[in-house]
Amino acid sequence: METKKLGFLIIGMSIVLGFIMFNFMGALNTQSTTMQCNPSHECQQINSVLGVSHIAIGFLAFIFALGFYLLFFNKDEKEILEKYHHGQIEKINKKTKDVNENKFSLLLKPLDDNERKVLLAIKEQEGITQSTLRYRTDLSKAKISQVLTDFEKKDLIERKAKGKTYSVFLTENF
Repeated sequence: METKKLGFLIIGMSIVLGFIMFNFMGALNTQSTTMQCNPSHECQQINSVLGVSHIAIGFLAFIFALGFYLLFFNKDEKEILEKYHHGQIEKINKKTKDVNENKFSLLLKPLDDNERKVLLAIKEQEGITQSTLRYRTDLSKAKISQVLTDFEKKDLIERKAKGKTYSVFLTENF
């Protein structure tokens, strides 16, 4: 049962029981007033029942507070599980990103400066055109073409025709 429904049920039950208890206590008070209670055996019974009913009212107040808590403050299992799963997904995404970053940084180590510049520029801007890549890396058209051809052979990038030039993308490995 959902906690909100359970909260409504408990509050409703405690209100009904509270109404019954207060009526009962009122009847006992009326009876003790009518009897003009002196220290007799019947009056002691009425006073002991009134004492027990005060404890019952305290218990009833606790049950009411529990229902109030379940209704307004307690989260449903669904919310807790969704929050937990969302946190787990974020952790997995972060780990995957960290692994990919480490993989990419390891890939950059054996490359020369020009190759490193080109690969970093492609990573910064997926789908960068060869002409933009040329300006961003400050390399000649021939050098860019040579580096990209080497990267294609190593399956690091892929080129897609875009007008008179090519858009460059990292492969799925990154």
